[in-house]
Amino acid sequence: MQTSHPAHPVAIFLGKTRFAADDPLALGAVLADLIEHEFDRAPRMPLPGQGETLSRWRVLADVAAHDLGLVKLYEGHTDALAILAELHGPTPPSGSKWGVWAAESPNARVRATRETIGSNGADVVLEGIKAWCSGAGVLSHALVTAWLDDQPVLAAVAMSHPSVSIDTSNWQAVGMQATASADVTFRGTPATLVGNAHAYVNRPGFWHGGAGIAACWYGASARIGEVLRDACRQHADPHRLAHLGAVDCALAGAASVLRETAAHIDAHPHAIVQREALRARLVVEDAATAVMRHTTRALGAGPLCRNGRFARAMADLPVFIRQSHAERDLAALGETLLQEGGGSTHTCEPENSPWTL
Repeated sequence: MQTSHPAHPVAIFLGKTRFAADDPLALGAVLADLIEHEFDRAPRMPLPGQGETLSRWRVLADVAAHDLGLVKLYEGHTDALAILAELHGPTPPSGSKWGVWAAESPNARVRATRETIGSNGADVVLEGIKAWCSGAGVLSHALVTAWLDDQPVLAAVAMSHPSVSIDTSNWQAVGMQATASADVTFRGTPATLVGNAHAYVNRPGFWHGGAGIAACWYGASARIGEVLRDACRQHADPHRLAHLGAVDCALAGAASVLRETAAHIDAHPHAIVQREALRARLVVEDAATAVMRHTTRALGAGPLCRNGRFARAMADLPVFIRQSHAERDLAALGETLLQEGGGSTHTCEPENSPWTL
């Protein structure tokens, strides 16, 4: 995960693409262009856990470096395709744009009811509200978590059905504004089950995708760091150089963890890699926070006020990294260390330590 790797075709493509980054419809149009040029599938976008996970994450990082609103939709679409492949779901229609909406808000829940065999061929019908649906207004399909007989299931739904309604009035964000995350209401909406109950979270790919999010954070952080490096080339005083050194340390550490995690996933594609995914996310989150802090302290308010792309990234990234659950994820990581230790908590023998070099 280095900024110096050869430019991927997606980076070259996006470098020639001009769009209004604050316009949800424009993001949807660019996503459609990426799909049309097959940047959402192998070989340009490999599936995770099949030997090229790092290549997949480099694509995510490249798109994130270009625009975080766009990568939010692109990552969701490519994650949906990976889920459908892993759980043997329906074949996506040509040109379709997918999202994955799995947030479970305490005030919004979708219930699924078995559908009697009818002309629409649906397994279930959906009722209720799903919150935090990024890109709802520009996507053609979505994978939605729902509850069937008090069991969590995943369902594929077409957004064009007349029973679906979209409400973006609660989305008051400045950062990630163009993702236009909506509350989506389903009223008897036909849907197709994907996998069995609990399959969405119990599959190995759940953590593959979770770690892939960190690659998005990394790509945006690296782009922010490049602004500082470019500024130092023009004028390098000791304070700027110290901040640049701190940025390099943060990004190098994050890149190393992402490379290690990708290699581990490819070596153990059927394992549940919760510990590795949580660690990668938390390390990259810390790195992203450090990069933003050092870059702005080194450069002051100037680029925040005069560089639109930089200012947008600085507004978007703090919102995006809050997909991390902060101390809850740290606690979950700590719990995995105890569960996987398998021995007495009182021994400090090196062979029993997860941190032996």
